[in-house]
Amino acid sequence: MKESNLLLLDINPASGLGKMLQETFKSSNGLNIPLNYESMEMETSHLATRNIAKIVPTFRPDIIFLISAHAVRHHVYTLLQSLRTVFTKIPVILVMDECPAEEVFDLLKIGATDFITPPFKSADILPRIWRLLEQNAPAERIHQTLMEKIGLQQIIGESPAFLAEIEKIPLVAKSDATVLITGETGTGKEVCARTIHYLSPRTDKPFIPVNCGAIPTELLENELFGHKTGAFTSATSSQPGLIQEADGGTLFLDEIDSLSATAQIKLLRFLQEKEYRPLGSSKVCKADVRIITASNIKLEDAVMTGRFRRDVYYRLNIVHLILPPLRERRSDIPLLARHFLDTYADEYNKQAAELSPDALQILLLLDWPGNVRELEHVIERAVVLSNQRIIGKEDLVLPSPETDMQIESFQEAKKRVVVQFETAYIQDLLLAHHGNVTKAAQAAKKNRRAFWQLMRKHHINPESYKTIPHSTTPPQPKEKSQ
Repeated sequence: MKESNLLLLDINPASGLGKMLQETFKSSNGLNIPLNYESMEMETSHLATRNIAKIVPTFRPDIIFLISAHAVRHHVYTLLQSLRTVFTKIPVILVMDECPAEEVFDLLKIGATDFITPPFKSADILPRIWRLLEQNAPAERIHQTLMEKIGLQQIIGESPAFLAEIEKIPLVAKSDATVLITGETGTGKEVCARTIHYLSPRTDKPFIPVNCGAIPTELLENELFGHKTGAFTSATSSQPGLIQEADGGTLFLDEIDSLSATAQIKLLRFLQEKEYRPLGSSKVCKADVRIITASNIKLEDAVMTGRFRRDVYYRLNIVHLILPPLRERRSDIPLLARHFLDTYADEYNKQAAELSPDALQILLLLDWPGNVRELEHVIERAVVLSNQRIIGKEDLVLPSPETDMQIESFQEAKKRVVVQFETAYIQDLLLAHHGNVTKAAQAAKKNRRAFWQLMRKHHINPESYKTIPHSTTPPQPKEKSQ
């Protein structure tokens, strides 16, 4: 590899982030790359952009660290866009004191390659630098393009709610940020995690999936961190943990809410320091592993009830993908059914080639509590049990009898959707205003009396929203007393 150099471009020296990052690099024995530091005061975005255009060519950097504070983020957007326009091939890593999740995607979209926030750890930063430098090789770029095609082929759907989340994946994959994926069972959380891995610079390293809920609590720490000989009665030999096996790659922790309090604390240390200690060992080990987690519950609810540590949740929830259930993306059912039909007809050497209209109608009417996985199993079962070219309604073995299902009339469907909308809208307003009916009515631009009537209509008690002022999930409304 040719001699490389880094440029630390500090546009907010008063924040102290630049000096902190410099000290991190200087204290590391693993950085043998020339390090250049340049600071500049942000007077106007226009002037700073002009100065950067002069500064960058002077150093000819292979990676630019754009150092700022969240307080001056409006300048960051302008400078980042300028850097990506003028210096298109130089990776830009943002360094900020904080970076709210809602802004992460915007920064990645306009060209940020990655971002880091304090505390700065060389074990976290150095692997990112090496991977970015290695990506300059043509063979790496060809391989990356191939993996992008392979990864995204596994994700099927065109509904807006689904695409809104899936379109974030290529952006997220470029960085090493920790990802939390939530969604009901069967919505495709592991498929998304695998795709992030395959689109990332870690694609040649292991992807290790772990179902935390399937491993007994007393064994989970051993599975993750490994053990040394004599750590417990039956430990006759040392065993590496899954973190060691995933070194350089991605560790996917499904059902993360199943972790015990002790395991959460150890995981937190690993997230912060990239360090862990095998059971029975006095030696601290290091590993370069990206963590992706998933849960089929809202982790913020588990935090509110004390079942999940708040500090661990904040570490995991850097980037949050929320996968919608299949009932909220019914327009994707024909696409998914077609995909599964083709897949299993080929696998089992069957002649099944299409679904009859009545079979498709049944599939569209179901609520699919098991989501995409349940639909897949229904189609696979139909292919296995049928010798016909067309899969009919009678070939579908459904989880419950649906032969008498009737399509809702327009008025019935409209009434149901209106009730759902009004209920959710009122609950959100009351939540935002801590149960203050007057303020909620003003926000809705309705008079207070009309707003009260709507609450009574849907049996919503405003008192329920005064006790949890900071919750992000609406409490269950109390039913109106008879």
